[in-house]
Amino acid sequence: MKNQSANKAIILFDGYCNLCSWAVRFIIKRDIKDYFRFASQQSETCKKLIETFNLWANDKQSVILIENNSVYLKSDAALRIVKKLRHLWPLAYVFIIIPKFIRDYMYECVARNRFNWFGKRNTCYIPRDNEQIKFL
Repeated sequence: MKNQSANKAIILFDGYCNLCSWAVRFIIKRDIKDYFRFASQQSETCKKLIETFNLWANDKQSVILIENNSVYLKSDAALRIVKKLRHLWPLAYVFIIIPKFIRDYMYECVARNRFNWFGKRNTCYIPRDNEQIKFL
């Protein structure tokens, strides 16, 4: 895990969530600098990272970004992720000016309803062959 994730940001995501799995594929396609690594929240790697960074169980309801030994949750994580993507996506970082409690409220509305709106997988997300190197 150390060698593969050195100088890389790690995104922890719910492997059973269709929206989360779609987001992972979306990020991979736009991560031209190969900056991100991924771990399903159902994986042993994620469990170790949760312990290492002393995260709470309810943090797993959020995308979790670990970058430079700092942890970002909810809208902070999402905005920091888009900031590193190609094309016009970094422009979305402008939403950081919206107060955090408002951004996180909107994030939580989607997170609470993600299974109803986007569905749930029966098995954890399995990366394609060309994506394997990006997963811890």
